[in-house]
Amino acid sequence: MNRRDFILVLGGAAALPPAARAQQTSAIPAIGFLSMQFAASPGLRVEAFRTGLRDLGYSEPTTISIDYRFADFQPDRLPALANELVQRKVAIIVALEPPGARAATAATKTIPIVMRSTLDPVHEGFVASLARPGGNVTGLASESAELHGKRIELLRELDPTMKRLAVLVNSAAAATRWQLGPIGDLARSSGMELIRVEAAAEDRLDAAIASAAQQGARGMIAIRDPVFVANRAKLAALAAAHRLLAVYDEREYADAGGLLSYGANLADVYRRAAAYVDKILKGAKPADLPVEQPTKFELVLNLKTAKALGLTVPRSILLRADEVIE
Repeated sequence: MNRRDFILVLGGAAALPPAARAQQTSAIPAIGFLSMQFAASPGLRVEAFRTGLRDLGYSEPTTISIDYRFADFQPDRLPALANELVQRKVAIIVALEPPGARAATAATKTIPIVMRSTLDPVHEGFVASLARPGGNVTGLASESAELHGKRIELLRELDPTMKRLAVLVNSAAAATRWQLGPIGDLARSSGMELIRVEAAAEDRLDAAIASAAQQGARGMIAIRDPVFVANRAKLAALAAAHRLLAVYDEREYADAGGLLSYGANLADVYRRAAAYVDKILKGAKPADLPVEQPTKFELVLNLKTAKALGLTVPRSILLRADEVIE
């Protein structure tokens, strides 16, 4: 039996032989959970999803089972993992990261999918509309151009003289196409020149960040990509080494040493995803469940990084921060 045959349950990972798994899933609904995260450390978001299920009265593994598939930040593994869940005939696939959602939607047009989109889920092709998704996919969105505007405002508060803003992208990613234009418009409206730097792999990060600094960038935004997430500690260290004031979309970057993060509270998003699972198990069709927008946002400041950069953080940011890492 290989590692993918393990089912992760509350309290740890338990291995069941195929026959026992078949008996278990015939009695209770099986949920497939497809994730980009590391299997060894799936993080607090998975627990937030479990908490959401518990709040709705589900108990794992007595009234529901969850079959986890983790890609260990290797996107090319996602299609095979999604197909495994389809072959297991799970009742629902939960894919709360866009790469996983894309793999799941390619793998099945019949099994309900609860996804998270970091862009416009209509433009990404996940749903026909936010109000009436159609098909077998519904879920939540967690990103918008307006949030990039807030991030740029934060950078200007940190340094009102900022004239050049770097945007770190992986041009091969779908997110780049939909976000680069709005970021450029927002930067120009704030009186800043946008400098685009690219890194499609971990070994290109050093050159990309160095290029941003050499071109006179003072601030930086990274358009979310699995390469950047997997190497967030290195990215934060490089930004600090080149004296770049970097703001990110999710708190995991600030936890890893990034200066600032501002975005949807993903623990709340993952908890809310459990409500979609509940509704679908009770007979609702994904096509009829509107896609929800984020309702809670969080600003996280890494004060240790700010001090290392010699920054005096404005009181306005300190007062607004949901968490200050010292």
